[in-house]
Amino acid sequence: MKKILFLTGTRADFGKIKSLISILDDKSKFEVFVFVTGMHLQHEYGYTLLEIERCNFKNIHTFENHTHETTMDLTLAKTIQGLSEYVKNCNPDMIVIHGDRVEALAGAIVGSLNNILVAHIEGGEVSGTIDELIRHSTSKMSHIHFVSNELAKNRLIQMGEISESIFTIGSPDLDIMFSDNLPNLGTVKQYYNIDFDQFAIVMFHPVTTEVAEMQTYTKDFVKSLENDNHNYVVIYPNNDLGSQFIIDAYQKLKENPRFRVFPSLRFEYFLTLLKNAQFIIGNSSAGIREAPYYGIPIINIGTRQQNRAVHTDIINVDYLENNISRALKSIDNHKIIVSENDFGQGNSAELFLESLEKNDIWELNHQKQFRDI
Repeated sequence: MKKILFLTGTRADFGKIKSLISILDDKSKFEVFVFVTGMHLQHEYGYTLLEIERCNFKNIHTFENHTHETTMDLTLAKTIQGLSEYVKNCNPDMIVIHGDRVEALAGAIVGSLNNILVAHIEGGEVSGTIDELIRHSTSKMSHIHFVSNELAKNRLIQMGEISESIFTIGSPDLDIMFSDNLPNLGTVKQYYNIDFDQFAIVMFHPVTTEVAEMQTYTKDFVKSLENDNHNYVVIYPNNDLGSQFIIDAYQKLKENPRFRVFPSLRFEYFLTLLKNAQFIIGNSSAGIREAPYYGIPIINIGTRQQNRAVHTDIINVDYLENNISRALKSIDNHKIIVSENDFGQGNSAELFLESLEKNDIWELNHQKQFRDI
């Protein structure tokens, strides 16, 4: 039996790995462990540990990595310490991490320095700000790569990774996006007490490399929403440096009848809302990755997704209030082109399981080699 440890620190990465955890948790040849940390344990962000517990996974371990200073380096250090202690108890054969958060980097460091295979989900992608640096660093500390597409695979090969260690499985959240088991819109609206006939979604995250300007950016963003006439479902940002500016600015929106503000939403419920939204506005990857496949218009603000916002029909604007307002005035007439699916076919979990059931992946050398092109 192989022991597989998944690490999750945010609602976003859990949405990406949930189907992967579920498919292994049902197989007798694997023993699954879930290390839960980060935003999941912070009440101000919705305490989303509850969503993980609802899945009834067999082995869930929680660790609070939040520090009062909330700087990313201290979060990284604390996560390394907590995870290092935990892996010595459960002795996993593989640690599975996702994306570009410091929790993922901590998982890669702990695994590689303890001679444990590290599998990185969705490496080889580009984004903006500090996230890209963390993602590529995590890839270099990982032994195995489960990527979304051939473009990501080629980037990892360019970074010196061996092709035998790279498995193209698509983006795992598509497994849930295209599932027949999503709740219907009426159920979601009733659950969250949303009484709008039509609505848009707001997801705006801090940009750590622009933290000195985030308070001004947020003020102008919120002002443009207040001066608009659409109804909005607003979701709190992630907990990166600068998030408190955004949360504070959202408080007055709670008194406005055109807004419903939530610390977090259940992932499947969020997808149903996104699928039925008029548009999504902000700088979340949900507007770059998920929304195009539902045919939802996107207003992407600022630099956070600058290298990802490549779809020609995404409206990209800077942080200026006038430019955001101008985009909002035109969004109802914006023609959307439904994107071709270049992030898999919604069967990532099956491909992931298939890879782990083969001996090849377990015979990969724990001592990484750099492969020259």
